[in-house]
Amino acid sequence: MELILYCEIRISFIPLHAYSESVSDVAIKIENLSKQYRLGVVGTGTLSHDLKRWWTVNMRGKEDPYLKIGETNDRSTKANSEYVWALKNINLEIKKGDVVGIIGKNGAGKSTLLKILSKVTKPTTGTIQYKGRIASLLEVGTGFHMEMTGRENIYMNGAIMGMTRNEITRKLDEIIDFAGVERFIDTPVKRYSSGMTVRLGFAIAAHLEPEILVVDEVLAVGDAEFQKKAIGKMQDVSKGEGRTVLFVSHNMGAIKSLCNKSVLLDKGCVDFAGSTDQVISRYINEITSNCELKRTWTNNKPSGDNIVLHEASITSENNLSISDEILIEFKFEALTDFQNFNTSLVLCSVENEPIFNSWSNVFSIEKGNHSAKMFIPANLLNKNIYRIRILLVNNSRALLDIHDVLHFETHETESRDVAWFGDVIGLIRPKLNWAIS
Repeated sequence: MELILYCEIRISFIPLHAYSESVSDVAIKIENLSKQYRLGVVGTGTLSHDLKRWWTVNMRGKEDPYLKIGETNDRSTKANSEYVWALKNINLEIKKGDVVGIIGKNGAGKSTLLKILSKVTKPTTGTIQYKGRIASLLEVGTGFHMEMTGRENIYMNGAIMGMTRNEITRKLDEIIDFAGVERFIDTPVKRYSSGMTVRLGFAIAAHLEPEILVVDEVLAVGDAEFQKKAIGKMQDVSKGEGRTVLFVSHNMGAIKSLCNKSVLLDKGCVDFAGSTDQVISRYINEITSNCELKRTWTNNKPSGDNIVLHEASITSENNLSISDEILIEFKFEALTDFQNFNTSLVLCSVENEPIFNSWSNVFSIEKGNHSAKMFIPANLLNKNIYRIRILLVNNSRALLDIHDVLHFETHETESRDVAWFGDVIGLIRPKLNWAIS
């Protein structure tokens, strides 16, 4: 005989319309929301513990005894407890029409929060009050039946959201056109690529008129054209139609352009919430303060197509000021002869957004060891932390593309006067030729 126990505790998703009119402008209200997991097992791990939890909570009406233990979700440290808090005491209030960015490091709890909001999983404690229907795009394939066609999945998702067949039919052509999958709309979704699946999933979520749209980092799977369309659609949904959007991304440019408010999560807790500029500034400051500078890089493993990058280094002095010329040198080995070969270096911001790309002239190289040098001129960079990405290219095709090879920091010169507007603005500060009349 198989015994199956299913226990949930003190969980409620309460529609806001059940409350007073004073909260009519609030789309989502989260109070004391927490989510606990036990590492490596489902439930508490043993039948006796499951029975104890069920009896204590459901029969005696007391607090779950397993909530008193557990550690903060820090993936970089070894756990001393079997229990971990993926989210801990989250309190947020999101107004109708807000576009809220949720940012933070990997493992901060961003996806867990969106899954709870989307009712994919339930919280351990706390309440969520919401107003309206929620449409979500969390992971590739979420909400799809893989054996059903794209068309059938559109109707199924619309029905789950409470729409009639006629309402879905009126939106059908618009969804298919936005997704760009007309040729495959009557093909089972299991035959779709990940990009096609994301396109259709987002088109469904955005066009079936949800009051709340929840989008995770999954948009990164799509191509640049689709990402631009998706961000534009989210702007239309929020500004033109007054709906609420929650958007998780590591792309700070997308967060800045789309979101009017943001939330910074750290180890399952809300570190800071406010305007997007304030939140991103705090996030970047935390990254820079914890960023380990890396002035040398070595590697002896084959790392490309007939090419190996052995080492890279910043050979300039350690304490770099903005007035110093910066010399970057790297050594590589060609395992065969190459025609139409060139080297390329990408300078990136601390959050890995490309600032500029510099490349050498095209030349031929023979099999063997080679070196390349690249100078960043003085008075070009601002005070900041920068990252270096190196590419080795043949016939316009990257043989090798290594991100985050080097990190370095530049400081202001001691003699510089503070500009009339305070610190110099921007990631670089080139001196350009002006013509004023």
